[in-house]
Amino acid sequence: MCIVETRRAALGRRRHDCRRDLMVRTIGILGAGRVGSAIARTALKAGYAVHISGSGPAAGIQLIVDIVTPGAVAMAAAEVAASADLVILAVPLHKYRTVEPATLAGKIVIDTMNYWQPIDGDQHEFTADARSSSEVVGDFFVGARLVKTLNHIGYHDLETDARPAGDPGRHGLALAGDAESAAVVAEVINRFGFDPVYAGPLEAGADFEPGSPIFGGRHTAAELVTELGLAEAA
Repeated sequence: MCIVETRRAALGRRRHDCRRDLMVRTIGILGAGRVGSAIARTALKAGYAVHISGSGPAAGIQLIVDIVTPGAVAMAAAEVAASADLVILAVPLHKYRTVEPATLAGKIVIDTMNYWQPIDGDQHEFTADARSSSEVVGDFFVGARLVKTLNHIGYHDLETDARPAGDPGRHGLALAGDAESAAVVAEVINRFGFDPVYAGPLEAGADFEPGSPIFGGRHTAAELVTELGLAEAA
């Protein structure tokens, strides 16, 4: 069972029984770089089947996948999206429009991407929009059920910091999106080895983007609740 923290004023405190939600067995990862590969290894260790794609045909990354993420299956992007119960966007932010939005319609999609101006440069669609980067991205992926998470932890920390449930040293990971989709993602985060902390709807993802106190840090679930102001909202 997973417990998802919510903003009481917006949604009330809810307890979701993950057995009533979508059972995730296969995770699809769009992006075979360092982030995508680290997530793939983490997902495989957690017992998920993993399908992964790069920027081109599956044959182009098959050897790399066999070496870097053994056990994952290389596929074309459209095949990954079609075959997965949940899809993870792990492409560089400036390449998100290379993903065909129709392939993600109806899917729960984890957005791991960040807009970080020192690295990405001035991208007008983000600098000119006061919303969170995920809200901007969500306008492109019409019909997808976007959940923001896995963006405020380093890809190397994802593998080294994972701990079993109940471990006093276990860290938390924030997530934002609609409550139903977030409950499904929360169970995945739990199996990855982290305590999921629900920040609220998608716009709450701004609270753990680059420049926030949460981004790049290591926090317990209780510390995240405090940083996100959830304790005051309860």
